[in-house]
Amino acid sequence: MGLTVVPISAAEHVAFVRKQRSVSFLQTPAWGRVKTEWRSESLGWYAGRTLVGAGLVLHRPVPRLERFTLAYLPQGPAIDSPGEIDAWLDPLTAHLEADGAFAIRLGPPVRTNTWSAAQVKEGIADPGIERLTDLPSQQTDPLGARVTSQLRDAGWLPQYPEDGFGAGQPQFTYELPLRHPDGQSRTEDDLLAGMNQLWRRNIKKAAKEGVEVTVGEDLKAFHDLYVHTAERDRFTPRPLRYFEAMFAAMSAEDPERIALYLARHQGDLVAAAILVRVGAHAWYTYGASSTEKREVRGSNACQWAMIRDSLAAGCDVYDLRGITPTLDADDPHVGLIQFKVGTGGQAVRYVGEWDLPLRPMVYRAFDLYMRRRGSLRRRGR
Repeated sequence: MGLTVVPISAAEHVAFVRKQRSVSFLQTPAWGRVKTEWRSESLGWYAGRTLVGAGLVLHRPVPRLERFTLAYLPQGPAIDSPGEIDAWLDPLTAHLEADGAFAIRLGPPVRTNTWSAAQVKEGIADPGIERLTDLPSQQTDPLGARVTSQLRDAGWLPQYPEDGFGAGQPQFTYELPLRHPDGQSRTEDDLLAGMNQLWRRNIKKAAKEGVEVTVGEDLKAFHDLYVHTAERDRFTPRPLRYFEAMFAAMSAEDPERIALYLARHQGDLVAAAILVRVGAHAWYTYGASSTEKREVRGSNACQWAMIRDSLAAGCDVYDLRGITPTLDADDPHVGLIQFKVGTGGQAVRYVGEWDLPLRPMVYRAFDLYMRRRGSLRRRGR
């Protein structure tokens, strides 16, 4: 039976998500309420009268051509049998084109390759290795290769920025499996044994120094520390209202969806982090740390608390989110992967984000607009 795509209510979408083992938090109705600069809608795939898939679509209008939108499904859609992706995407394309989309962008949550922590560590130490993709992958997923081939054959265009980060979601992530390959849950001792010596030492140091990690609601304290972190590490921070909207929308959808972890030493806030969980997938999404008292290792204490809580909640994976694929020791981005590889997890490559232009002239105009905006940002204007 062929599949059909129609709008569904937020309640129907949430009910579908709750039945799944893992759905990206970017594919929940709550995320549409967080991204206020986009118009959002929930779509459902039906086989007859049975809802078999769902997706959150974010619509962004073209400047001066507001009747056309880019239809974006970040880390979605949530569908069964992604290996037969044509059957899912053809009705989606027809629906969105009729709704005024000039292009569709999506990033199916399908893996292509994984690399172990040991491989990544060896790659960084080898001056002849510059990128993850220079290493043979520990595991190659044939489903990922099939989905990639089907998207390309259907006219979809890959959005592969050189450093792995683009306007959308990263293609490379770092993940800590919380289950053994046989499906059995790992123990805290298993996880500690898999970490490198520095991580284990830092977790012990934080405990010895009396760092206390609590789950709280003081978003203002988190944001003050986050702004401090942004100034130190030279990135542009999001405003407090963004995090307030994020907590309000996600908590309303599921009280256990999002949590704020606060690490204090003798009353001083030394680190903070935000954890998001949907089903059996947990994500570390935002973090902050003080420049003072770095020696008490509050960030490691925060991470270990979130990992332990994710394990206790029965999660399959603790996701540290995006990394760049660089392994060049002189690249400023390599510090990010070095921090995350200390957890003992694995680097993962997904099929990435793909665009399908539906109105090529409008798509080219939008692409030029985005490139120009990116150029101005790089030049500080």
